This record gives sequence, C-alpha cells and structure tokens, in this order.
Amino acid sequence: MTDFVREGRLFRVTGFNPSHRQLFLTSEATLADQTTTRVEVYIGHVELMFLKPYYDNGLHIRRATATEFAVLHERHGIPAADAAYTWMLEEDGDSFVVGGHPSWREAEYELMGERQSLYDPNESWPPQFPAESGSVY
Repeated sequence: MTDFVREGRLFRVTGFNPSHRQLFLTSEATLADQTTTRVEVYIGHVELMFLKPYYDNGLHIRRATATEFAVLHERHGIPAADAAYTWMLEEDGDSFVVGGHPSWREAEYELMGERQSLYDPNESWPPQFPAESGSVY
C-alpha cells in the first residue's frame, strides 16, 4: 500500500463534479508554506465523502484501518464491500472518501506556464515539463 503524504501544505477542495462523481483537492505553491510546486489530488467514482473545505497541515491519504472502517460502517452505513475503497485524508482526522483509488500529480508551478490544472482533460499527460504522479493503493 502506498500512502500519499504531503505534510505542512495548505490543501483545499477545488472541485466536485457530481455527474461524474469526481473530487479534486489542490495545494498551490505559496510563500506561507515555502513550497514551489502545485499538487493536485483526484478521486473518482465517489460514493460518499466527509470533508473539510481546507486542510491547513497537509494531507495523508491512506486506506482506512479495520477499526476506522468499523466506526464509519456503524455511523454511515457504508457497505462492508466498500472497506477497500474507503480513504482517510488525514493521519488522525475524521475526513474520508469512499471512492476509487486516489491519484495525484505534482509539478513546479513556474514550469506550468499557461496551464491551469494538471488534470485538465484538454492537456496532454505527461506534460512537456518535469512532473511527478502516482496513485494510492
């Protein structure tokens, strides 16, 4: 299992497309957290989510533990079959998403040029500039 960890960054919910069940979280390059990259997280096939509008100390996306899932199952009636698709967004937080495997992309903000999003469907991937990407399993 590969977690996604970006501590000390400000992430915010930047979009949810209900017709396609897509969630986007983004961290911009800022002087406040001394970062130079843009990071975007995408989760598709979203069935249920419990989110904060922003995460001021970063994200730690990982599969819910059996104990955490048992609590969520009891509180929200999440089917047992969804345990493998329940993702916690913080190390010790209550935020979670039931959906497909989260994926992420990261690139130096200055190199992105006119590009507004790393997940822009009208732009090629991988881009012409250095970028990293991955998925959480």
